[in-house]
Amino acid sequence: MAIDHSSKFVIPVIDISGYLAGNDLRTAAITNELNAACRSPGFFQIVGHDIPAELRAHLFNKVVQFYDLPTAKKSALSHTLSVNGARGYEAVGTVTLEGDYVDQKEGFMIGTEKPPGRFLHGPNLWPEESDCPGFRSTMEEYFASMRSLSVKMFRLLALSLGLDEYYFDAFVNSPDSISMCRAHRYPRDTAESVERSRGTGAHTDFGAMTLLLQDDVGGLEVFHRPSNTWHPVSYVEDAFIVNIGDMIERWTNGRYMSTLHRVITPISSKDRYSVVLFNEGLLDQVIECIPTCIEAGEIPIHEPITAEAHLRRRYETMYGEADDGGNNK
Repeated sequence: MAIDHSSKFVIPVIDISGYLAGNDLRTAAITNELNAACRSPGFFQIVGHDIPAELRAHLFNKVVQFYDLPTAKKSALSHTLSVNGARGYEAVGTVTLEGDYVDQKEGFMIGTEKPPGRFLHGPNLWPEESDCPGFRSTMEEYFASMRSLSVKMFRLLALSLGLDEYYFDAFVNSPDSISMCRAHRYPRDTAESVERSRGTGAHTDFGAMTLLLQDDVGGLEVFHRPSNTWHPVSYVEDAFIVNIGDMIERWTNGRYMSTLHRVITPISSKDRYSVVLFNEGLLDQVIECIPTCIEAGEIPIHEPITAEAHLRRRYETMYGEADDGGNNK
């Protein structure tokens, strides 16, 4: 499938500062923009958020330091040692999302701290403080800040659907809700191998909504169904990339789109880094079509399903079994 660099396909940039400031007039405009973006292309970027630039820069510095650790130090935190919790380090080649393409990236994941024994529950794994000073505290601060921002985005999402602002709060903001955060390194590629490899294979995101912080190296691409073409997602300073996941597409009966995307690691003089937040929500939540999302004469496309059952099905495709792994980008 071709790469289209034309201007016909646009990933919107939405300024959410008016909503955060409580400006009702701006909020109405923001929700209209959000509604259009979620229908197509299912991807947008947000600016005017409340995550400090200093925290984002500090996070990337610490992520670089972590990935520069010796292989033995990182392997000691392998996700295979995580007790039913989808936490820890993944080496290059661990994940396959697209046919025969094995993902060419390293990953490190943390999540909401929960007692082990249930899907996506468990303690996080951390490097020794002496090996990577400040890594844990920075990741935890960023994770908490992004969980808070994700709740605000779900409130905007509810408003964009004509629902009560807090419609999704029981799902994403209850004490039992689960969020996951992944930091990735994509080793630089070569002209000889770039056509035969994927940083991350083509996929849609499993959960409800994804918030991605990427550096300026590039590589993320979004698929445009009508033209059968791939489009690069440009770096926008201070922005987070947001995309709709499979659960919201199910919830809205296909009104909001979960879009196919991938990472083609660019030929570059430096590695690519990204950090992504997935608010997976309440595992016991039943995902069934929102009544107001059914047009006259329509029927629900999907049967009701719990968030946990849906996520388990999708994780099987990534690890080849009902693993407690996570999403990628």
